[in-house]
Formats: sequence, structure tokens, C-alpha cells
Amino acid sequence: MSAVPVLNRKLVLETPERLPDGSGGWSQSWAELGQLWAEVKSGSGRERADEFLTVSSVPYRITVRAAPPGATSRPRPEQRFREGARIYRILAVAERDARGRYLTCYAREEVSA
Repeated sequence: MSAVPVLNRKLVLETPERLPDGSGGWSQSWAELGQLWAEVKSGSGRERADEFLTVSSVPYRITVRAAPPGATSRPRPEQRFREGARIYRILAVAERDARGRYLTCYAREEVSA
């Protein structure tokens, strides 16, 4: 049986929104869905060179309390967590325990240097 997670970091859950740009196209912005307490654990990072910059990428496992499927407080892939200036893009979500009390969000933080 896994240990109870320590939910000691407050993260903002955000979802993408498409907004018309007035020229027939759209732009993306982020809408806040609420704040969740979470346990954030990092994995091994890596760095890759892009054409004009270097990007470092670190995977994270972010654990939050579970919410029912369909609830706006239940994280989904393509949403993100924000913690101040830090952004964690959610890649996948799975139940952490057999009772469904917690969710593990597999996320990635990317920082340009």
C-alpha cells in the first residue's frame, strides 16, 4: 500500500480557451478552473538544443485529491497547472490508489534558456 501523499503545494488548474482574434483566426488563452493542493515530485531532466534556444525538460508526478469524472476540478490531459511563474503541462492522468482517493497527473515543465 502506498503512503498517503503530502499535499503541501497550492497549484492553479487551467484549461485552454480559443478566442477569436478579429481576423478570422483565433488565439489561445488560459482560463482558471480553481486551486488544488498537490504533492509535486520531479523525475530526471534532460536538455535539448532547438534551432534558436536550448530547452530543458523535466517530468513531474503531481498528486491531487480525486474528483468525479466530468467535474471541472478533475485534471485532464492538455490542461496545465500553474504555480507562480512555473507551468506544468498535463500529459496524462491516472488513479493513484485502488479506492480512487487520489489522482496522479503526469506532467512536464519546460523552461527556455
